[in-house]
Amino acid sequence: MKKEYDFSKMKSRKNPYASKLKKPVTIRLSEDVLDYFKSMAEESGLPYQSLINLYLRDCANQHRKVAIQWRL
Repeated sequence: MKKEYDFSKMKSRKNPYASKLKKPVTIRLSEDVLDYFKSMAEESGLPYQSLINLYLRDCANQHRKVAIQWRL
């Protein structure tokens, strides 16, 4: 490998993955939900935030709807 490289003639370009980047958001989750994903994260070796993202992405891809039944 060279000790020095000349990058002065390189042209810049836009990041092709910029549209795929994750956007930071703040959401409130129940403690039991968070504990569930954190325990899954320990078992799988993935960060719990990635597991939550994967689950939500799967829901979006499958067009799942929430069935809410209110107790009266």
